[in-house]
Amino acid sequence: MLALTVPWWELILRAVIVYVFLVVLLRLTGKRQVGQLAPFDLVLLLVLSNAVQNAMNGGDNSVLAGVISATTLVLLNMGVGFATFKSNKLERLIEGQPQVLIHNGHLFTGVMERAMLTNHELHAALRQNGCLTVDDVHSAIMENNGAISVVSKRSVGG
Repeated sequence: MLALTVPWWELILRAVIVYVFLVVLLRLTGKRQVGQLAPFDLVLLLVLSNAVQNAMNGGDNSVLAGVISATTLVLLNMGVGFATFKSNKLERLIEGQPQVLIHNGHLFTGVMERAMLTNHELHAALRQNGCLTVDDVHSAIMENNGAISVVSKRSVGG
């Protein structure tokens, strides 16, 4: 139960490699909040976690291997959080930058396409913020975390 079949340092190295790979992979695939996940996004995350499990534990299913891998992942995540807090350049690289979707009623379709944001998702965000059409919007911005911030023309006096 506690005996390792893989050296402890290999478990750490495997966890680091898988973590970095997943951060890069998920960063390249776009922005979405966890609360905004479509069913297929959730299925992808579940299958992805299962797919990389053996890559991380090297076939070692002991409790200690799980503890080492989990601790490594949590510490890596904390480290990345601290590093992005300290470095704006690293923050932009890992988390991305906010993107303007609408400005003064003008919709930037190219930004929507790059963000893989559907019209349905955009209009749902607009409705949640009291805007019925794009013309009602002063600005709509897709934030780093995938949330869409909307400022109506009414709120800025327009």
